[in-house]
Amino acid sequence: MTSPTVWNRLRAVAARPATAPVASLVAGAAGAAYLWGTDPHEEGHWLPRCPFNFLTGLLCPACGATRMVYDLMHGDLPAAFHDNALLLLASPFPLYLYARWATEGLRGRTYRATIGKRAQMAVLGAAVVWAVVRNAV
Repeated sequence: MTSPTVWNRLRAVAARPATAPVASLVAGAAGAAYLWGTDPHEEGHWLPRCPFNFLTGLLCPACGATRMVYDLMHGDLPAAFHDNALLLLASPFPLYLYARWATEGLRGRTYRATIGKRAQMAVLGAAVVWAVVRNAV
């Protein structure tokens, strides 16, 4: 049985602003390392299938994201654009927010990105339009 001091130390580490960004970076790096050697364009690999696509047979707004990241990691920008154009074009914004979150966390400060209601509605609207357009074509 672990002592209360071990739990207190674990809670203290988990409460640090840098813990979540660093942990997500490590998890992302592990996922990228697996994806590097696993071609999602081919069948037979252990990669999760989109639940929406599995249930409906339709493409959700994020369908193709795994293939897009694989193609980007291998330097194939046209193929990445073909896999999910909207997500590729929109990716700098969340990457900026992640970088800001990680930077502030490493500086010992908490950062919470706030997105206004209009921006949320614009993102939701673009996702719905994208889903309709890509399934209609």
